[in-house]
Amino acid sequence: MKVRVLFFAGIREKLGKSELTLELPASSRISSLQEPLGIEKSLWSSLAFAVNETYAPASTQLKDGDEVALIPPVAGG
Repeated sequence: MKVRVLFFAGIREKLGKSELTLELPASSRISSLQEPLGIEKSLWSSLAFAVNETYAPASTQLKDGDEVALIPPVAGG
């Protein structure tokens, strides 16, 4: 299956792109993205995730055509 992964803020700068389409096995979950994207565990654990514009836990099973956003923490004042 194919999923579109969107990157924002610092993670977009770190990876050098704003989006990527990945081919994944049918039983993949959001957590399955960490290894192919090469995101270290400390950064991964600080991210929030959204599937098709709805926040979701890393355990969420993905479907063909899903859009997954990786959202880094935001600081403000």
